[in-house]
Amino acid sequence: MPEWVALSRTQHAAHHYLPRQGYAFAAEQPVASILLAELNKLLPHYALGFIKQEARYQPVALLGLNGRDNLYVHPDGRWLGGYVPAGLRGYPFTLANAEDRQQVLCIDRAHLLEDETAGEPLFGDDGQLAERVQQTLTFLQQCERNRQVTQAAARLLGDSGLIEPWPLKVERGDGQAPLEVQGLYRISETALNALEAEAFAALRGHGALPLAYAQLFSMGQLNQLTERAGFHQQLQARQAPREPVESLFGGDDDELTFDFGD
Repeated sequence: MPEWVALSRTQHAAHHYLPRQGYAFAAEQPVASILLAELNKLLPHYALGFIKQEARYQPVALLGLNGRDNLYVHPDGRWLGGYVPAGLRGYPFTLANAEDRQQVLCIDRAHLLEDETAGEPLFGDDGQLAERVQQTLTFLQQCERNRQVTQAAARLLGDSGLIEPWPLKVERGDGQAPLEVQGLYRISETALNALEAEAFAALRGHGALPLAYAQLFSMGQLNQLTERAGFHQQLQARQAPREPVESLFGGDDDELTFDFGD
């Protein structure tokens, strides 16, 4: 687990940091939080669902089947997909709430260096954040703004009675019993279709409908998980895949840029 350290101009002015190389840090992460702004990029690659955190529903992309392993991460750290969820791309930085409820930029202690000859600088000679760190901060702030909108949409879906437990069973083939995935929730299509016009309009007015329909449409992507599970089994058996990784799953979108709209 990351140990987050709040960045300080006085304490870390001369420190450097190790930039993220790949996504090995997420190798045991079975889900990733998602944002409304990225739904159109997520849909071609992920099955989406909800998990429950402190009585709140959090929309997520499903990354694994056994509650532990991330099937989208290659053993060498590459991302096995054409788009990386925005919530993973800011690492080794994140935003956290300080005691005064102000958000501060933090870094995983494992990436913080006192050696000025290695890594990249955190701050410039003028005492301001280095350009790449500032770019990451801007990206994280954009994500945070949309995260609040996303949470409001998920809360409205839950309050409207549209989210139900998802008894997900994933077929594994080869005579194996289906794998049961616990702790997930989905949109009840029956409840959504039964909404009164006024309630439906309220969901539309608060931007919750795209999240609801995206979750329903995304369930056709469950084969993405089974395909990647088969790929990892090949690797474990030391059998080279018949095609390069990129042709199987696409390259990864690794940029700290995203069109979050107005």
